[in-house]
Amino acid sequence: MSELLPGVTGVLVLADGTVFQGVGVGAAGDAVGEVCFNTAMTGYQEILTDPSYMAQIVAFTFPHMGNVGANVEDLEQMSGGASTAARGAIFRDVPTPPANWRADSDLDGWMTRRGVVGLAGIDTRALTLTIREKGMPNGVIAHAPDGKFDLPALKAKAREWGGIEGLDLAKDASCLQPFVFEEGLYSWPEGYAKPSATPKYDVVVMDYGVKRNILRSLVSIGARVTVVPASTSAEDVLARKPDGVLLSNGPGDPAATGAYAVPEIRKLVDSGTPIFGICLGHQMMALALGAQTVKMDQGHHGANHPVKDLTTGKVEIVSMNHGFTVDRDSLPTPVKESHISLFDGTNAGLELEGRPVFSVQHHPEASPGPTDSLYLFERFAGLMDKAKA
Repeated sequence: MSELLPGVTGVLVLADGTVFQGVGVGAAGDAVGEVCFNTAMTGYQEILTDPSYMAQIVAFTFPHMGNVGANVEDLEQMSGGASTAARGAIFRDVPTPPANWRADSDLDGWMTRRGVVGLAGIDTRALTLTIREKGMPNGVIAHAPDGKFDLPALKAKAREWGGIEGLDLAKDASCLQPFVFEEGLYSWPEGYAKPSATPKYDVVVMDYGVKRNILRSLVSIGARVTVVPASTSAEDVLARKPDGVLLSNGPGDPAATGAYAVPEIRKLVDSGTPIFGICLGHQMMALALGAQTVKMDQGHHGANHPVKDLTTGKVEIVSMNHGFTVDRDSLPTPVKESHISLFDGTNAGLELEGRPVFSVQHHPEASPGPTDSLYLFERFAGLMDKAKA
């Protein structure tokens, strides 16, 4: 398509040349990334600030976004803007004005200040169908208030971008220096809880792009939480004498980050220290134990995914956000599959027989259930109790 319709101020240009036309929202400019769809009905601010979405453009399938606005409390990344989280956002309708007592800003203005390029007014069902049939494409989202776009240049930019496969993005999403996190889970009307004055556990978090609510959940089980950079050696971690280590979520290709992280994870496993992995941490745990990861066609992105815990038979509704998966056929004998997705049967968790080591693909710190998966943090606490005893 070479001609744009009158009034168009935003476009999405895919690598195959497909152009979606609409209304630009948020920051002016353009951003390149992998286009995925998210089926969540709520939590758009948390999604757009999740470091796991770094280098991605998120299309929301729920048509109405913006009604709760945005605020300074519901941020998942520790720092930064669109450079270390979602690069763009796509909506069916123009975001509505906020109607919520916690709102500090409307969604449009918040996106503008963060540098997130947005597009509204397109047929998100057609885009979702394209992704389901052809996989997650590379694309460029662009917003020009004057309606002037260089479509050939945008198509070339989308076509020439190499994609997420092979990229180590965790190094950019990670913190630069160790720090102690001191904030518990949110409750109304008190807000975020204060940490215990006498913490029961010392937990070190390997930061591959950690979400705040993972850290809050650790504080809620009585942990003193120390966050360290992704490149931290196992020796430096163990020198802190932790009761447990958490391998965090994060963006990018697990095999690329695993080039330096996997050897350290193996040392941590060999130390006998209880270890809990989440999302990217789960994938790199699998690599460290001898399994393999593969790129998914459309990934799992949403807050309504059913997962079965094979150790209890329990089914939970979880939040998921991943474009890679652990190849269950590659799991070595000592590793047991603990969770599976009931959408497509892909692996969603593992545990190492005879060792206090387990991990899950989904996000137990998120709240779609709303507390279906918080037991995993209690399971981690139980492993630490046993190790301390």
